[in-house]
Amino acid sequence: MPLLDALARFNDAHPWSHNAHFHPWIMRQLPARLDRALDVGCGSGDLARLLATRARQVHGIDSDERIIGEARESTRSGLPVDFSAADALSYDEGGRYDVITCVAVLHHLPLTETLSRFREQLAPGGILVVVGLTEEDTHVQTLLGLASVPLNLVAGWVKNRGRTPPHPPVAMTAPTRPADVPYTAFVCEARRILPGARVRHRLFWRYSLVWKKVRADVDPGTL
Repeated sequence: MPLLDALARFNDAHPWSHNAHFHPWIMRQLPARLDRALDVGCGSGDLARLLATRARQVHGIDSDERIIGEARESTRSGLPVDFSAADALSYDEGGRYDVITCVAVLHHLPLTETLSRFREQLAPGGILVVVGLTEEDTHVQTLLGLASVPLNLVAGWVKNRGRTPPHPPVAMTAPTRPADVPYTAFVCEARRILPGARVRHRLFWRYSLVWKKVRADVDPGTL
């Protein structure tokens, strides 16, 4: 369709990171100071570096060795963050985390196993914050998706000051894939594994999940 083609050309000419848009919101969910943090699917390291302004130690992991190289090169010496090319399910450098973040990565991974792994890796009182994508299957998602189309155009124009950048942001060069888990199925499984998790629809084709691990937490798989 001509209109869709025109929208795609405009977006290509004015790229901006929908994921980075949520970084300030993620930081507002976290305490002012924390000990250890893990950013899963860290990409070029933007969120990990933000976490390092509050944490004693941040670990950023990504399965893409190329983007991990970009993250290391973009991180100034002395910042308490390290990056590893690693798989989310097998990564284990010892200890638990006060915060785990995961942005636009969960739909690349097996849902149940990954959420269970995050639950296991969190320290008592720790916080998990996920921003991700699901397959649309609710009216709210459809409406927010429609509202996101004009907002996406405005944001692209404003963030690029009306100019066409020579290259897209490094954070937007990682491999992508469409989400294939419906939102309602995702919410059901997330709340089964993470009782009390707060899951919300968001603009720009995203959802958010926030969960705090209580000290008396019991793995649902053991019940």
